[in-house]
Amino acid sequence: MPVGTRGSVKGILPELVRATGAQIVLNNTYHLMLRPGSELIQKMGGVHRFMNWPGPILTDSGGYQAYSLSDMNKVDDDGVTFKSIIDGSNVRLTPERAMQVQNELGPDIMMAFDDCPPSAAEAEDGDKRLVRALARDRVQTEDAGRQAGSARDTELAKKKNTLTHAQRLELANHRTIRWLERCKAAHARPDVQALFGIIQGGTDLAQRSWCVERVCNIELPGYAIGGVAVGESPDAIATVVRHTAPLMPDAKPRYLMGVGYERDLLIAVRAGVDMFDCVLPTRNGRNANAFTRTGQIRLRNAQYQLDQLPIEPGCDCLACDPARHGHATPDGQPFTRGYLRHLFMAGEMLGPILVSLHNLRHFQRFMADVRQTIQSDDWAGLLARYPVAA
Repeated sequence: MPVGTRGSVKGILPELVRATGAQIVLNNTYHLMLRPGSELIQKMGGVHRFMNWPGPILTDSGGYQAYSLSDMNKVDDDGVTFKSIIDGSNVRLTPERAMQVQNELGPDIMMAFDDCPPSAAEAEDGDKRLVRALARDRVQTEDAGRQAGSARDTELAKKKNTLTHAQRLELANHRTIRWLERCKAAHARPDVQALFGIIQGGTDLAQRSWCVERVCNIELPGYAIGGVAVGESPDAIATVVRHTAPLMPDAKPRYLMGVGYERDLLIAVRAGVDMFDCVLPTRNGRNANAFTRTGQIRLRNAQYQLDQLPIEPGCDCLACDPARHGHATPDGQPFTRGYLRHLFMAGEMLGPILVSLHNLRHFQRFMADVRQTIQSDDWAGLLARYPVAA
């Protein structure tokens, strides 16, 4: 799924996004909630009409961004309080509010509000924002019903002013289950919007097993693996996915959130995952990094100054083969690496647009080949065509 954070895949017309092979895009609930606001988008006919995207849309819950993007936030058992990145005002996000916002946005798939803890690497690196957040973190209860469910977490939080990473994972898991139950109860449009639950647990496989059992015992249209794109190594991601995906219901969509390199995608598919999203194709495209079957090309490098080749010979994207898309060029030539380098060096917006289009098409071609390989079982042949995924 290409990521259209604020209701737009940056710089790319919806028609061109669709032409890359994309069937569904992702929007960011956190950003759309803050600007222009879910109420406005609802008045404009919902997010599909608002951004003129004719296909399905998935929205995340906004919880992770509320936690990670603000220096001033407080996570408690009821939700997250944070400072708006727009005007600095205090904003409160709870499971009920996350459902209300996504119901108003109107996507086809909406994600449950979960508690995504930082990775062990982030904690060890001493990220000051996360350390302050962990130091403030306390389990708070509002009524007797939740008090019984969170008593163990309360004791954990009282032991120290800060939690160890293992304690933070356990706390996040308990909180995620309670928040998922509240999300399902608050979901106002289950007949037209599919709610997916999210499995947490970091790289602790026992915590993953604990969480997947409880999340998937709540009847939902689909389930996701979260918290594996927050600083883990590729090997750690592979271990978590290979452990978790087979434990999820095989008759419902399995979604791996925020993972996008070819190697990671292939490992996840072979473990049984169906859906993915990542900002890599467009973010890297805007920074002159083009994906190819053999690895990335960094187009700002001087070696490409006189390069007459397209980004990747044989690619059928608009940048590499404009004639295929009905665009006339001298001698039917593609946009060359030398020209693309010039665009980036000159600060021309066409460069990020063309490389983003190429990258989007690259990943759609890769996934199409993966789907065919599932039928043929020729995984060696796939790796021969895409050495980058080895």
